Amino acid sequence: MAPDLTSLHGKSVLITGASRGIGAEAARAFAGAGAHVGIAARDADALEALATETGARALPCDVADHASVADAVARMRERFGRLDVLINNAGVVEPIAPLAQTAPEDFGALIDINLKGVFHGMRAALPIMQAQRAGTIITVGSGAAHHPLEGWGAYCSSKAGAWMLTRVAETEARGYGVRVMSLSPGTVATDMQRQIRQSGINPVSQLDWSAHIPPEWAARALVWMCTPDADDWVGREVSLREAAVRARLGLPA
Repeated sequence: MAPDLTSLHGKSVLITGASRGIGAEAARAFAGAGAHVGIAARDADALEALATETGARALPCDVADHASVADAVARMRERFGRLDVLINNAGVVEPIAPLAQTAPEDFGALIDINLKGVFHGMRAALPIMQAQRAGTIITVGSGAAHHPLEGWGAYCSSKAGAWMLTRVAETEARGYGVRVMSLSPGTVATDMQRQIRQSGINPVSQLDWSAHIPPEWAARALVWMCTPDADDWVGREVSLREAAVRARLGLPA
């Protein structure tokens, strides 16, 4: 059975990394549920195309820059009077290389996006949500947060850090009525998976394309996580690898 999304109608939702992949599909899903959607990413042209398609508000934004994220959050609040949902989705996987061969500046650039970008979103959204005593923040995480993989030193470290940051945010925000959790979607058929496949490093790059779930599944999970039906998962990581979660979402096992 598909989850009931009526509670999302009229909600104000900001999605980072929304120009493609999971973020773009999430924008479509939230818009389809009747939410007011803001889409943030560096690719302004892709944002405009998606905004035309979905009716979302395009907000060019670099999550590595706190001021840029704070501006996107402020513009959502100015337009809709509040911010109900923040989806911290923006992320990159490169550099893919052994630690001994990874350029320090490349390692730092990934951390700026995957870890500091999550902090920047939380730092901008939490004061608003705490003041209104309601809101949901979701970090799009990864199994790489829990399992070391060759060539993914930067990515695994960033996702582990983002998961701990999410747990800290939930600890600090729960008394204000703010729901914080993480989604671990598994491997998803996106451009990132094509980069991984081309690298040829570690077993993930060897997976058959049919092993990856469609980004629509992750988007469906994200909208469900913003409904009261997912309250039991607040403070936890929802994994789309789990058959019980897929069943809850009406997805194939």
